[in-house]
Amino acid sequence: MVTNETKNSKSHSQVRLIRKLILTSAALAASYWLFQSGNQIVRSATIFLAILSGLVFAHELAHFLTARLFKIKVEEFAIGMPPRLFTINKSGINYSINMLPLGGYVKMEGEETNSSPSSFAAKPAWQRLIVLASGGLTNLVLPIILFAIALIVPHEVAIGRAVVADTVPNGPAALAGVMAGDVIQSINDRDAINLPEAARLVRIYSGSNIDLTVKREGNILTIPVKARRVIPAGQGPTGITITYQTGSINLEDGMPFTKEVSANPISAISDGFRLTQDTLLLTRNEILGWFGGNKPEFMGPVGIAKTTGDVATGAPTAQRAISPLLELAALLSINLGIVNLLPLPALDGGRILFVGIELIRGGRRVDPRKESLVHFFGFAAFILLIVLMTWKDISGILSG
Repeated sequence: MVTNETKNSKSHSQVRLIRKLILTSAALAASYWLFQSGNQIVRSATIFLAILSGLVFAHELAHFLTARLFKIKVEEFAIGMPPRLFTINKSGINYSINMLPLGGYVKMEGEETNSSPSSFAAKPAWQRLIVLASGGLTNLVLPIILFAIALIVPHEVAIGRAVVADTVPNGPAALAGVMAGDVIQSINDRDAINLPEAARLVRIYSGSNIDLTVKREGNILTIPVKARRVIPAGQGPTGITITYQTGSINLEDGMPFTKEVSANPISAISDGFRLTQDTLLLTRNEILGWFGGNKPEFMGPVGIAKTTGDVATGAPTAQRAISPLLELAALLSINLGIVNLLPLPALDGGRILFVGIELIRGGRRVDPRKESLVHFFGFAAFILLIVLMTWKDISGILSG
């Protein structure tokens, strides 16, 4: 029997759905118009949010699939944070798109309390650890594919090796015998094909001794140099200033000459793995440098969006922007994975920490109410940090 109340409820639900579809369509239409009109801010934000949404989707999909693997009941798979734009229910699971495009979540039954055999809390600790860690680990593995695709897509690389323009007196390079005019060939037997690659390789191996191979007056020399992790202001890890070889710069625009390259898929996968490993080493060196006295540099959502726009507009054509944007997506994915696995409240790493405490205590869980309270204050602190970083980004942009 269908009552008037049931009919009214269905009618109200349909009206709400239609209203949401109209608002969503209007928002998409306005965004498309602004994007096509050439508004740089809108373009930067649109590309950034598209990249972020893709990374968040991969992250949450890993949580979703591992939860389903261990027969944990999933109640909702959401991209974005509430309020909700619309949702579709399939097989008892709500698939939602939310209004705030920063983040996402997978809501599982009984995340805090053991409410049924299919609840998250009812599962063995090792299964919960896999579910919690899967998102961050996916963000650390995904860059292998992103870097590989970036290498396969035709892209421009600078031509011309780096030349030592000057050395800092009593710096590591000067003390080792590096001289102005030396042309850098390789670093630790890795080909330094151009200036950006030479600078990147030095930073990868900072904190250790490197074999710097240079060409000097027709002779090839390999010079052991200490690459500092803690870097004095205005200097690099080795204390050298580098520039492009003579003839490598286009005098009309002051930019280096480039050539188009494209890797084959087989080598691209191995190179993608190497680039991911390199980026993790760079991140490690950066963090260790902070403890040694290097000034940390952070960037919030606005700053990342601006950087995304700079990368997109820096390419001569839209096609040429694909490769650098994929590289940026890989870097963002690695940072997202690392941050998410930190043992901090409200993050997956914080929840992993509580499972670890449970194992140390012989299977006795921390009181769920206390754990929830810790995560609540952690989430509040996280939101406050984002607000402060956003304010810093905006202030920096406005001040030029």
